[in-house]
Amino acid sequence: TRGSMYALIALGYTLVYGVLQLINFAHSEVFMSGAFGSYLIISMFVDDGATPPWYGVAALVLLGLLSGALVGAIVAFLLERVAYRPLRKRGAPKLAFLISAIGASFFLSQLAGKLFNRLNNNNFPTYFDVNKTVLKLGGASVSLIQAILMVSAVIMMIFLDTLVSKTKLGRSIRGVAEDAPTAALMGIDIDKTISRTFIIGGALGGAAGFLFGTAFVFSNTMGFQPGIKAFAAAVLGGIGNI
Repeated sequence: TRGSMYALIALGYTLVYGVLQLINFAHSEVFMSGAFGSYLIISMFVDDGATPPWYGVAALVLLGLLSGALVGAIVAFLLERVAYRPLRKRGAPKLAFLISAIGASFFLSQLAGKLFNRLNNNNFPTYFDVNKTVLKLGGASVSLIQAILMVSAVIMMIFLDTLVSKTKLGRSIRGVAEDAPTAALMGIDIDKTISRTFIIGGALGGAAGFLFGTAFVFSNTMGFQPGIKAFAAAVLGGIGNI
């Protein structure tokens, strides 16, 4: 279950590294932002403890995924515009990008702590039995939330692979990752492609934030440990290689 989350976060790291050759250390806070954003949306539609029918649960999970992805995409887009693009335009050294990323990470984490609270035990409203067993594998039981997390993660990974390998945007991303100057000569808008790459990675991270918050607990510091582990996973998997 946690491996599914680390995979989605790792894809955000590897997408950005592929096109910019830098590590977006603020991506763990994009993950955190998705959890808080989806929490606000879900709380608007759910009375804690109420149990809607199965199609209501499915609709709420889908709403949570979409809202988490949207918030993550917006935060990632703003990060690229505010923390990275000005440095890229000035031809700043890689160390400046790293410092900017760490500063943005601290800012987002503390902002979330100020706007919400600094407790480590925030929980989503309970609108279905997360521990309900849906499958038996040998002696192991697979709970409903575990099934939702793993199935959702696999679907999003398949979607990303199809997007990058089959679409015009995917060809642009691969072209910029391979050789940005030549891609620009071929008519690819480098800035738009980079922004869209951040948006895609942010959407995956934000959706992972919703899933993580639903399964466990969430806080303004929730991104640190999963971010480190996802970065390790990205390196082991070949960073830059989806």
